[in-house]
Amino acid sequence: MLDSAVNPNKALWEKGDFTRIAATMRQSGEELVASLGITAGLSVLDLGCGDGTTALPAARRGADVIGVDIAANLVAAGNARAKAAGLYNLRFEEGDASNLGGLADEAFDLVLTVFGAMFAPRPYDVAQEMVRVTRRGGRIVMGNWIPGDPTLVAQILKISAAYTPPPPTGFVSPMTWGDEQQVRDRFQSAGIDNGDISFERSTWFFRLDGPPTGLLETFRYYYGPTMNAFAAASTAGREEQLAAELKELFTAQNRGGEHTVIPATFLKVTVTKN
Repeated sequence: MLDSAVNPNKALWEKGDFTRIAATMRQSGEELVASLGITAGLSVLDLGCGDGTTALPAARRGADVIGVDIAANLVAAGNARAKAAGLYNLRFEEGDASNLGGLADEAFDLVLTVFGAMFAPRPYDVAQEMVRVTRRGGRIVMGNWIPGDPTLVAQILKISAAYTPPPPTGFVSPMTWGDEQQVRDRFQSAGIDNGDISFERSTWFFRLDGPPTGLLETFRYYYGPTMNAFAAASTAGREEQLAAELKELFTAQNRGGEHTVIPATFLKVTVTKN
């Protein structure tokens, strides 16, 4: 097991059941992995992997995959999914993206993290660790939510933050990983040349065979940040206000009619280690 030193996000991501959210993200995970040119024998680290939305598709393409996540329940769920799929080239381990001490230097051809490592504390340490475990000629690919973006997840996090107590002193928002200059600063501090860092905007879709209010309920009861927001709102007598605000958001952003198809824009970061 990897060193999972104290991480304030561990309780957050173990609080709910992110597998319920992940179930609405599978198609986008498949599509992203298909775009990365993953081939048999490639060594892949999926960091902040959840229960394997991108790790399983990578393993199905023949890569040797390790998934690392801070949440023990998601690691267990990922290993169960890998076993059920007969993917013996995939394993999940508990660990902290800020300290991957159990992984060797230059061990991976590809380090992939989709809405995962961005939530870890100490972002400069996260960048340093991702670079350290990537082989020369290898890549790091991140998917990060964008601060102030008008689409679904950035708005969920913005609305939720308005109902929760202020973060502790020294807290660095995970949304800063959606700021290109901050991403450049972090990877350059880890020894990456500016020209080896590139960005593009891409779209992730949440899909549910049902109305958008059903997706909202999934976020309300199983997604750590919104669970915390509802708990704080309830204490303050503002639960109905928060529910109404989120219902308006989910309904307005649905593109699927009676079914739910909601897009969310993210920043795709590609780093080459030369």
